[in-house]
Amino acid sequence: MVEESKTLPLHTCQIEPNLWLNRGHAVLYSCALLALFYHRLRSLLFQSTTFFALFLHLSLFVSDLVLAFMWAVTQAFHMRRVHRQTFPENLSTVLETKDMPKIDVFVCTADPYKEPPMSVVNTVLSAMAFDYPGEKVCVYVSDDGGSQLTLFAFVEMEKFARHWLPFCREMGMRERSPEAYFASSEAHPRSDKIKMMYECMKERVEHVMEIGRVTDDMIHDEDELQIFTKWTSDFTRSNHPTVIQVLLDSQKDVDVMGQAMPSLVYLSREKRPGAHHHFKAGALNTLMRVSAAMTNAPIILTLDCDMNSNDPQAPRRALCHLSDPDAPPNLAFVQFPQYFRGIDRNDIYGCEWKGLFQIYPVGMDGLRGPNHVGTGCFFRRRALHEEEDNVSSLYMSDQSIKDELNLERAHNSASCTYENNTEWGGTMGFRYGSVVEDYNTGYRLHCEGWVSIFCDPQPPAFMGNAPLNLNDTLSQTMRWSVGLLEVAFSKYCTIIFGVKKMNLLMGMCYSHYAFWPIWSIPMMTYAFLPQLALLNGTSLFPKASEKWMCLYAYLFISAYIQDLISFLRANGTLGRWYNNQRMWMIRGVTCFPFGFLQFFLQKIGVSSSGFNVTSKVSNDEQSKRYARGIFDFGVVSPFFVSLSMVALINFAAFWIGLMRVHEDGYLNSMFVQLFLAAFVMVNCWPVYEAMVLRNDSGSLPGYVKKVSVILSMGMFTIACFAFGMQGISY
Repeated sequence: MVEESKTLPLHTCQIEPNLWLNRGHAVLYSCALLALFYHRLRSLLFQSTTFFALFLHLSLFVSDLVLAFMWAVTQAFHMRRVHRQTFPENLSTVLETKDMPKIDVFVCTADPYKEPPMSVVNTVLSAMAFDYPGEKVCVYVSDDGGSQLTLFAFVEMEKFARHWLPFCREMGMRERSPEAYFASSEAHPRSDKIKMMYECMKERVEHVMEIGRVTDDMIHDEDELQIFTKWTSDFTRSNHPTVIQVLLDSQKDVDVMGQAMPSLVYLSREKRPGAHHHFKAGALNTLMRVSAAMTNAPIILTLDCDMNSNDPQAPRRALCHLSDPDAPPNLAFVQFPQYFRGIDRNDIYGCEWKGLFQIYPVGMDGLRGPNHVGTGCFFRRRALHEEEDNVSSLYMSDQSIKDELNLERAHNSASCTYENNTEWGGTMGFRYGSVVEDYNTGYRLHCEGWVSIFCDPQPPAFMGNAPLNLNDTLSQTMRWSVGLLEVAFSKYCTIIFGVKKMNLLMGMCYSHYAFWPIWSIPMMTYAFLPQLALLNGTSLFPKASEKWMCLYAYLFISAYIQDLISFLRANGTLGRWYNNQRMWMIRGVTCFPFGFLQFFLQKIGVSSSGFNVTSKVSNDEQSKRYARGIFDFGVVSPFFVSLSMVALINFAAFWIGLMRVHEDGYLNSMFVQLFLAAFVMVNCWPVYEAMVLRNDSGSLPGYVKKVSVILSMGMFTIACFAFGMQGISY
């Protein structure tokens, strides 16, 4: 077997060729940036004859500094890119089926109305149907909403699963989420019967969702009735005892074909007023302790509630790395990328996040490994905590999952006071201190000396759902922004602590994420300042005929070309790339500055951080508009006010500036500002459309239009006064 394993690799790793092109570009671009700052400093010293002129040039200088910093840290992703391939068919050369490690799967949900139970059910069913021994898999569902509706869905699912898992094995299909399978071309004519069973289950769950509670007529027997006895009149989502319900036990439960079922455990941890629950990180740490008491698998898979398995071989692919005899002993996790179903052809909201989930991890993989992205990640349990006294006492995994002592310990470990005076959230488990617990945990593990591996098979191993309206998309990004700033401005700052504990390039990679929201500084500056100057006849850039103009053109064009090439090489399309760069600009004037503001207010005690669950629900009208590539605004949001102001100011600047150029012949000196206004206008077309040409429910609300016009006129008036008082004109 040993000799055979040497000839049959479990995985391969290849360094991307032509990396010298990326490095050469970095050198040339760096030289161009130095020239830019020389030019900016000259403007500061020799053209800032008044305080207002100093403000103008200093604003542009600071914006360019931020752009240069963000460009520099992004280059770390391009220095040593590697591509891996796994061969799960060769796993038997090093690991027999009986020796495969147990896997605990963690699925977190928090709100049955934003994260529909049937979506969570599909995720759990797809994980239970892995091409992996059923007796070695246990799925834990953490319900932070403490909802009997969610538990009812899994009580119903437990019956359906006994038929679904044998069906998956018999048909050998790849799509093992029922909803995805029945909607795909893969569906077999013989699936009609089991589809009817699924629809029956779905109908019962949705009926309970409609009435808002589990009624007696929906319960089959006394055992099921007993399950819901904890939901008394004083049981609320923020004040309730621990609920642990073992729905399936692999040692006892079998499917209709007599095969062992994976274990299934429902958990809702104790919540009490005044006891901080640490959001998703706290839920995951509770799952770690409860699972340690009940199954204690050495491998942990984390999944978002809507992230279905799309490849039943995913655990075996992870084991190609985790069970490799030559794997580094400090390998902490294998991260699979996020892919999404239902994204329209051109991805109008940039929900694919190709850079975040597919391009940049390849670059980090050549250094110390990708960051953790919250889902699709196989952890070694020992990487998240060693067997310290307060944890090792829980380990009773050789006994039954329903053993009374194990259940008692599990209940105790889910107490809201269990973590008091312990290292949980500090040096153990998922790290606290940021609402982006995935980023924070992966970062801290890398700082502690662990490494990770990026596994990106085709077809994708996991598929999720993306938001289908603009407000949800921006709200999600704003939450990420606040969490990233919590790390950036903590004692674990990526620039200082990260570089010291890892290395320069890894510190730069993590800094790219941590300082995301500072993109808002140059975005807001370049969205308003040159345009307001244009409206007042003031030039802020070199003339089109000057040699310095070539420098600005090179910096702009080469940065866009590099981004486009990276996107296309990652199987992107031109249409998706265009929408991705447009959404990046939209984020820069909406969720990034608002995230920055929320973080600042949070720090001075004006507001406290919160965790808002991104809705996974969309109505039919939203879905239809999305399928047609039409932006959905539809709600009153401060995001849309700032975005509309950008659209209005740039529209006015371009047309008024164009008329003045035509009358006075200032095109040579105003070319760059006209170009910027035109560039923003093109990218703001969906805003103009929603503001003027549409009257459907997804158009801009009238209140947003009025506020945007008033604020834009106010900004224009103030700018005219400021420019007029200083008499600035170049």
